[in-house]
Amino acid sequence: MSEFFHMSGYAFYVWTSYGLAFVVLLANIIIPFNEKRAFLRTLNRKLRRKHRDKNEQKA
Repeated sequence: MSEFFHMSGYAFYVWTSYGLAFVVLLANIIIPFNEKRAFLRTLNRKLRRKHRDKNEQKA
């Protein structure tokens, strides 16, 4: 088992590659969720402003 983790002396490069790939995949999941949430917040803010302005014009 230790030979597997040591990888014939290339362990640093192999595990660094795995780690970097994991970080990139995780970023590909997290970033779109954050952008969607920010977009929905902006859209909600614009809709509230539009409704508020519309109500102010009626009054």
